[in-house]
Amino acid sequence: MAAGNKNINAKLVLLGDVGAGKSSLVLRFVKDQFVEFQESTIGAAFFSQTLAVNDATVKFEIWDTAGQERYHSLAPMYYRGAAAAIIVFDITNQASFERAKKWVQELLAQGNPNMVMALAGNKSDMLDARKVSAEEAQTYAQENGLFFMETSAKTAANVKDIFYEIARRLPRVQPAQNSTGMVLSDRPAGSGVSSTSCCA
Repeated sequence: MAAGNKNINAKLVLLGDVGAGKSSLVLRFVKDQFVEFQESTIGAAFFSQTLAVNDATVKFEIWDTAGQERYHSLAPMYYRGAAAAIIVFDITNQASFERAKKWVQELLAQGNPNMVMALAGNKSDMLDARKVSAEEAQTYAQENGLFFMETSAKTAANVKDIFYEIARRLPRVQPAQNSTGMVLSDRPAGSGVSSTSCCA
């Protein structure tokens, strides 16, 4: 059985409304830290973290994107070619859940078709202020091909779990490595695309 552990490099992007807790989730996952008043991300922040799952070692290259609307136009640059995405909303804020749904629809329309997508209902430590039920989020996730977990960056509940679950779901057969490291969709054989006609 010893086929050797596979090494998988996976680009992962976090998307969601401002204040949903994207940066806090990443900080908890990568550094096991929590900052009560996290500054808003400008543009995007990059982190990497390696996880060992049963049959593979997964190195996540994590892009934590800014939630403010003015940075929305930059998002495709981060999710293009991503192997996985975590769409984060704040369970105490219905509007952030509606915004998360818009991100899901955008990824379904424009993202990598084999992308592993997770919906994270963050701030699960604030149950008294809950506005979005776990059932509603779970149903939405199932209908759209995501898996759902409630997380708390503050208490660390389910934070590692959501990344481990993504690592488990990543395809084990990586496409032939190309120089950009992006995941290419299968192109019919013989459709030789000439590189000279790139940007006419």
